[in-house]
This record gives sequence, structure tokens and C-alpha cells, in this order.
Amino acid sequence: MTAPPASETTTRSTTPPPAGAPVSLRALLRYFLALGAFGFGGPIALAGYMQRDLVERRGWISKQDYLEGLALAQLAPGPLAAQLAIYLGWARAGLAGATGVAAAFILPSFFMVLGISALYVRFGGLAWMQNAFYGIGAAVISIIARSAFKLVKLTLGKDRLLWFLFATSALATAWTESEIVWLFLASGVVAVLVRHRPRWRSPAAILLPPALPALLVAAGAGAVASWPLLIKVTIYFAEAGAFVFGSGLAIVPFLHGGVVNQFHWLTERQFLDAVAVAMITPGPVVITVAFIGYLVAGPWGAICAALGVFLPCYLFVVIPAPYFRRIAANPRVKAFVDGVTAAATGAIAGAAFVLGRRALIDLPTVAIAVFTWVILRRIKKAPEPVVILLAGVAGLILHRS
Repeated sequence: MTAPPASETTTRSTTPPPAGAPVSLRALLRYFLALGAFGFGGPIALAGYMQRDLVERRGWISKQDYLEGLALAQLAPGPLAAQLAIYLGWARAGLAGATGVAAAFILPSFFMVLGISALYVRFGGLAWMQNAFYGIGAAVISIIARSAFKLVKLTLGKDRLLWFLFATSALATAWTESEIVWLFLASGVVAVLVRHRPRWRSPAAILLPPALPALLVAAGAGAVASWPLLIKVTIYFAEAGAFVFGSGLAIVPFLHGGVVNQFHWLTERQFLDAVAVAMITPGPVVITVAFIGYLVAGPWGAICAALGVFLPCYLFVVIPAPYFRRIAANPRVKAFVDGVTAAATGAIAGAAFVLGRRALIDLPTVAIAVFTWVILRRIKKAPEPVVILLAGVAGLILHRS
């Protein structure tokens, strides 16, 4: 058998694959299983990996499908990376693809968190673990603050309205030490009203973007105190999942207000540890809910918390996906998303302040936080899990409980 001509070999190696190249569902699921197991760096990094691997290198997803999925993930409540993955699965294989990709992307980090949770509960009383999380908590504050800073640069620009909504949300979160959900929705409505003055002949259609009625319905689904604990956990985290816009870190202030201040399920220290666990594991940051659920009600609590937070995210993709192309360019929808995103970014900034007051308790913790900030600013590709683990080592050295 003769070798192919040199020109043919060159063509094969340099020509990108055609958009929408054939791919089996099994191959797609293998990719997202690997991404969920080894994908570090947060939602923006995970979205970048999908573009590089699925659009540019393999050609399994068309650029148009990718951009529409990214727009829907930014529009709908839910963690950005998980929703983008679900949409891409739907674009290639319909409902089966969306469901399979959701499971493949989420389960690896879920099982990792489940294992860490069991170890934490078993050995959490040991001095060495308390010392490690003393340093890790300080590093997490810097990471949350840095994420808020990056989101400000990415989403606000020089828009005075968005800066006003951001500042209002940040101050409200810092003052009340909890996330005010109605403030998110109000910010979206304000952005619509300011940018697109309503025509009063059809007020309902103008004031309420297509996504808002669903959000209001979700907001009314509160937990009933007389239900068993697992039902209460599921409903609470489903409510939380319905208001996570953009970055998975947006869920931090919401959860802090609920699990620490309202239900008293976790202490401040345990809550910071939960955020830290999400940082050192791959996959979506929102998986921190599994750790919280485990501390509240064991393995079944972790399962109920994860199902609760990811079910709205899944539904907000698969239900509007067939119709999304028709509403994606609607200027009022875009204005609503901009307003909600600004408020979510402000809530993250406010949460960094609230949590920082608890975590930065002395000179060593302040030093760890400052060092973490400098490292992440100077070394652009520094892996956050490695930085957090180093902070844990610093905690072991500097702190003696």
C-alpha cells in the first residue's frame, strides 16, 4: 500500500474539520466526562475549552450553535459552563444528548466532592484539617474577589446604569449579609425600562422579558417547614439554582444567607470550607452544594442538593432551546440580562466583603489572601486548585489550633 502524497498529508493536517462533523453520542459523552473530571479554571475557562475542542479542533459543534448556547447560558439563570454544555449536547443529539451531557459533565466532580465530604466529616475535628482550612479560607476570599473584579471588567464597561445596579447590589449584600433575589429581578426590569421606554399600550409584554415569568414562578417555590429535611434541602437548593446567573460564584451570597443565617445548617467556618472544596475540584463551582448537603443530611443530602440546584439549570436550557434563536436578538431580553448580570456581579463583590470579615482574622490570613491575589494577577495561567492547596500548606505551617 503506497503512502499518500505529501500534499494530501498537508491538507489533512492543516484543514479544520467541517462544522457539525459527524460524532456519536458516546464520543460526545466521553469528552464531557473527561472535561468534568479534569476541567479546572472556572466557568470562563471551561467555556473556552469547549470552543477550542468542539468547535475549532474537532468540528463537532458549529460556531453558530456554540454562540447561541453561550448566549442562552448568559440569559437563563444557572451556572454558565453547565448550561453551555447541556445546550451543546442538545444541539447534537436532542434531549438524550442534553441529559447525557449533563450527567457526564456533573457526576465526576460530584463524586469527588462526595469523597471529600466524607473525609471532612470523619476527620474534620482533627487539628491539621482545621489548620489547613485556616489558610484555604483566606485564599478563597482572594479568588472570589478576583472573580468579581474580572466580571466587572467583562460585563459593566463604562455603562453608568450597570455600575449603579452593581453598586446597589453590592451594598445591599454587604449590609444585609444575604442575597436579595428580588433585587436581581428588579435590576433586570430597571435596565429594560431605562434602555427601552415602554409603550403603554402593551405593558405586560414590554415590562416582562420572556424569561421573567418563569423566574417569578420559581421564586414562589419555597420550602415548607413541616416537610422532611431532604425535601426541604431539595426545594431550597432548587430555589438557589433558579437564581445563579453567569458565574457559579453568584450562588455564594445566596447560599450564605440561607444555610448560615436563615437555617443555621452550617457555621461560617464550614461555609468557607464548602466554597474551598468547590475550588479545588474540577467541573462546575456550583458543586459546592453537594458538600453543604452532605454536612446537612449525609450522602442523601448531597444527592438532593445537587439534583435541586442542577434541575432548574437543565430545564432552563432544554425548554427554551427549540425557540431560542427567535428571541436571542431581542434588545429587551439583552437589556434584562445585562441588568441581572450587573446585580449578580455586585452580589459576588458583597459576598467577598462579608466572608472576608470572617476569614481574614489576623495578619497571617491577610498575608495569605494578599499573596494569593498577587500570584493570580502575575501568573495568568496559575491553576487555582494548586494555589489553594499551597494556601492549605501555609495554614498548616502558620496556624496551630
